[in-house]
Amino acid sequence: MDIHHPDLHPLFAEHMATLTQRSDAALAKAGFDHLLIPAGNLHYQFLDDRDYPFCVNPQFKHWLPVTNAPGSWLVYTPGRKPKLVFLQPADYWHVVPEAPAGYWVEHFDIIIIREAEEALAHLPKDTDRCAIIGETGSALGPVVPNNPQAVIDHLHYHRMCKTAYELAMMRVASKIGARAHRAAEAAFRNGASEFDIHMAYLASARQTEHELPYSNIICLNEHAAVLHYHSLQHAPPAHRHSFLIDAGASFHGYASDITRTHSADTGDAFQGLINDMDAMQQHLCARVRAGQDYAALHVDTHRLLGGILKQHGFIRMSAESAVEAGVTSTFFPHGLGHPIGLQVHDVAAFAADESGKSIARPDGHPYLRMTRTLEPGAVVTIEPGLYFIDMLLAKLKDDTALAREIDWQRVDAFRKFGGIRIEDDVVCTEGEPENLTRDAFAAVGQR
Repeated sequence: MDIHHPDLHPLFAEHMATLTQRSDAALAKAGFDHLLIPAGNLHYQFLDDRDYPFCVNPQFKHWLPVTNAPGSWLVYTPGRKPKLVFLQPADYWHVVPEAPAGYWVEHFDIIIIREAEEALAHLPKDTDRCAIIGETGSALGPVVPNNPQAVIDHLHYHRMCKTAYELAMMRVASKIGARAHRAAEAAFRNGASEFDIHMAYLASARQTEHELPYSNIICLNEHAAVLHYHSLQHAPPAHRHSFLIDAGASFHGYASDITRTHSADTGDAFQGLINDMDAMQQHLCARVRAGQDYAALHVDTHRLLGGILKQHGFIRMSAESAVEAGVTSTFFPHGLGHPIGLQVHDVAAFAADESGKSIARPDGHPYLRMTRTLEPGAVVTIEPGLYFIDMLLAKLKDDTALAREIDWQRVDAFRKFGGIRIEDDVVCTEGEPENLTRDAFAAVGQR
């Protein structure tokens, strides 16, 4: 899939200017003259000749929208035009990557090679002056990734703030994901199994499982209580109660990450719980603003969730007491969200600055994936949840004092639904946040 947009050329030019500026600063700080980024190589399964699906180095695809170029290299020297050493092998066993073309090629000196070893002739000879960022398996002769931490810390810290070009790519990824979510919900309403819902999603997104930014989570009924559920039952359940889908899409190397929860009966108590969780989630999305402490937003989510648990009769204690006692963590054991971009769980989520210092998680919240203060250009997910997880509920029930504060009959009635998670990708701007996910659903005619 490709897009044709009159603003892509200037957007990409501005993107390149930003990357070169950041790279110049990182190299100067760490004392290197060149930046080398291998795309990566194919990896083979143990005791077999089958390769795993290729996964490109995120640093490589930050520079150009090429995600299937094993054996290729990006070379940047401050003051010079970036060089792309592109491996296009003579191969009749596999599909050969297409020659570089499109809105981005004018920004690179492109050299086509036929054998991986030919890249050596086009890489800097003074390898000790090179910052080489890649996995160990990308080594080529004397060119071995050294992954200097000072360079990585600088680049990762600034990668939190997306360029206008990156946001354009993420808007497309969101629209693909929203369209596929709509197809998945239709399959659920028609009585499909988890496997068939998954296939409907892939068909609508027009992406294979390996092209998606992460493996789909598709849960019917109590399976929604497994946070990373991937089993995909082939037969539909005897009774349909609920459907939770956590699935995204990719576009030019950028990810979307979307979660929705549906009730089989849109007039039941579970739908009412979904509605209140949705209202809370939208309130949290509206608070994605410059200067917002993300960790504080996560902690406040527990207070809001305590109110919902009280309102719907799951707890007898106050919302504040439920937070203080850790009861809300039984129902919401994961973090509020994470950065997203080139990777679905993007980098530098805990970075205090570009030097590598980090910001600790709040006490009692070990699974929070981000602690940074938001700034314009940051894109984060907002994904509060409410689950009925047998293992965690059993632990709560063992605490005699706290167990008295729970309406177990009410809780037991909701176990069959598994749980609720609602997730949007939200851009922090200079003013009102941009909700990529809600905008995408509006474009395809669904919330």
